[in-house]
Amino acid sequence: MARRVFFSFHYSGDINRIGVVRNSWLTKKDKDDAGFWDVAEWEQVRNDNNAVQRWINKQLENTSVTVVLIGKDTSTHPWVNYEIQKSIERGNGLLGIYIHNIQGLYMQTSEKGHNPLDNHYVRMDRNSFAYKASQCYSTYDWVYNDGYTNIGNWIEEAARQAGR
Repeated sequence: MARRVFFSFHYSGDINRIGVVRNSWLTKKDKDDAGFWDVAEWEQVRNDNNAVQRWINKQLENTSVTVVLIGKDTSTHPWVNYEIQKSIERGNGLLGIYIHNIQGLYMQTSEKGHNPLDNHYVRMDRNSFAYKASQCYSTYDWVYNDGYTNIGNWIEEAARQAGR
């Protein structure tokens, strides 16, 4: 079964790498073969903060997993952090994918960014200690962990972990 997925990322500087991951399902036989379905629109909302928040909240509806694409500056981007926090609040499964080793424009790679899941805390139940989200959710490297082949499995595992 293909999962409805929301991709969280910092657009600037990584758009080619982001496209490689988000469009990887298009070269599979179908969505079930890919294991996921990217439901968010590619639209960039640049109005006011309320418009951006409404857009993000709308895109997260009916998703079971949020995939954070980690580039050089992703962890400092306020909207990525908002998307992660909202995903935690909704109970979405989460996973991070480092994209710095994907060749971008002019066949160059990028610097590895910090994991934005380090910026967020999760309680496994009401009475438990809060853990860094990076301690609770898996993170992979698209190139070295063969993301093209494995992303569907990573997404399914994140969904199962979240009970979705």
